[in-house]
Amino acid sequence: MDRSSFGLWTVGRHTGLVVPMVTTNLFTHPVFKDGGFTSNDRSVRRFALRKVLRNLELAAELGASTVVLWGGREGSEVDAGKDVRAALDRYREALDIVVRYSEDQGCGLRFAVEPKPNEPRGDILLPTIGHALAFISTLEHHELVGVNPEVGHEQMAGLNVVHGVAQALWQGKLFHLDLNGQKGPRYDQDLVFGHGDLLSAFFLVDLVEHGGYDGPRHFDYKPLRTEDLDGVWVSAAANMRTYRLLRERAVVFRADPEVQEALRHSGVYELGESTLAPGESVAEFVVQDEDASGAAERGYGFVRLSQLALEHLVGARG
Repeated sequence: MDRSSFGLWTVGRHTGLVVPMVTTNLFTHPVFKDGGFTSNDRSVRRFALRKVLRNLELAAELGASTVVLWGGREGSEVDAGKDVRAALDRYREALDIVVRYSEDQGCGLRFAVEPKPNEPRGDILLPTIGHALAFISTLEHHELVGVNPEVGHEQMAGLNVVHGVAQALWQGKLFHLDLNGQKGPRYDQDLVFGHGDLLSAFFLVDLVEHGGYDGPRHFDYKPLRTEDLDGVWVSAAANMRTYRLLRERAVVFRADPEVQEALRHSGVYELGESTLAPGESVAEFVVQDEDASGAAERGYGFVRLSQLALEHLVGARG
């Protein structure tokens, strides 16, 4: 195993080092220059598959519950150089074999695909949460495969990471989560969590804390090159402190009566109601007329709601 993730979990007064997830390095060695599971070279695909399979028992022995699959080399720079349909066949074949072997060996593992749009490849297969979710639905044991979203990866593609994580939660597919910071659609910056789009980070923490996710909060970041060894530890602590601060702010935000009133005014609670009335048939519904004239004049107050969030975030309220 070339790379694993370790996390500190605190239970009561005791802190223990646990291994929540592991992942196999299929990207550093030059043999993976055209991919691992999807390399045009069949011998490379066999090499990559065997490498992952041999790590499964070690993952189970370490007590990990999740294997993250980051296909950072699975892609292309030249469209003519990769038959994407055949590559997805090979990708699916590899994951089916890996999950089936884990089940046969009694490893008790779940698997999480980590999407990324580009870098180190020009275009990476399964570049976003949505791509990964669609792919997972085709797998033999799709119930054991979810996603491991990363903040920066979604933002590199110009997407809303809060929406993507919410969809993964909605589909019961958020198996692991990588938190970091990113400043827009640039290279993969891996900044300290919150040291990018802070308002997005706030809403992500709010979602994670109130959306039913009970998995690890993992920080996939790199200390700035300017830091000495002490600075490395300062940046590690900064990730955890930022998350805790945002979690505290989110709790106060949710409890604020003015925020609750603004949510009602904006119709956020109303969205939770079924569009058809209880017991109403489609046949009854389709012949009725709906007066939408009032709705055409309605204002939703989203700016006020966003401003309230900002004020809670910077400590001006609560």
